[in-house]
Amino acid sequence: MEACVQSQASDPARFPASEELSARTLRHETLLVLALSLGASAVSALISFIGSLTASGALADQSARLNTSRAPDRPWLDLAWQLFGIATALVPVVLVAHLLTREGAGGLRSLGFDRSRPGFDLGRGAVLAAAIGGSGLGFYLGALQAGFNLTVVPESLPHVWWRIPVLILSAIQNSVLEEVIVVGYLLRRLGQLDFSPWAALAVSALLRGSYHLYQGIGGLLGNMAMGVIFVLLYRRWGRVGPLVVAHALIDIVAFAGYALFAGKVDWLPTP
Repeated sequence: MEACVQSQASDPARFPASEELSARTLRHETLLVLALSLGASAVSALISFIGSLTASGALADQSARLNTSRAPDRPWLDLAWQLFGIATALVPVVLVAHLLTREGAGGLRSLGFDRSRPGFDLGRGAVLAAAIGGSGLGFYLGALQAGFNLTVVPESLPHVWWRIPVLILSAIQNSVLEEVIVVGYLLRRLGQLDFSPWAALAVSALLRGSYHLYQGIGGLLGNMAMGVIFVLLYRRWGRVGPLVVAHALIDIVAFAGYALFAGKVDWLPTP
């Protein structure tokens, strides 16, 4: 554990704030980035969860739907909406890249999101995905059985040629957005604002869990645990690249697997 909690000099998340950027500016900047991205998603998830709690019926009898159709009877229009949503969801990542470049930090390279170590990122990410994905599925099924979670429907797109490619792009978008902002960027800014390593870890993990609250208590707790692991590994490796790979693989299996096997295997919950 000592290897995971590093000093300010060696921790990739802890750098002194630029002389041109005051602590107040960094705080405001961080809040704005979150308000435009996953912070807003956390508020939306809370409202959704309150709605689920106050609705008639148990949580397990309700569903949380991801990757839904925007124009079910018009495939090309639906595809345009899907691609538009994926592209615009990545704008906060572009903003973070700009802010880090302005700071003189080297953009996303400073977070370990580049092509300098593809073998490392792919190898570590694949192993991490296998470990997290299997345990995460077991936790979800247990939470659903216990009545703490909604039934998650990873996709409900029409059966058209672009269905699987769009699900893969959606998974990659989720992974890039979350790992760049909730791990790399947020930890860097919290370090500059003199948060302790453990306080920064708690903030990052709580944020990750909070924007999954629309799935239920299981979604909150399971993703908080994932957040703790990802932060510790980021501090150890100094790169978000493996985390992006792992997250993308987990979501690709979840999205595409549901598309291929929902209703065909008994153990996969469906509404």
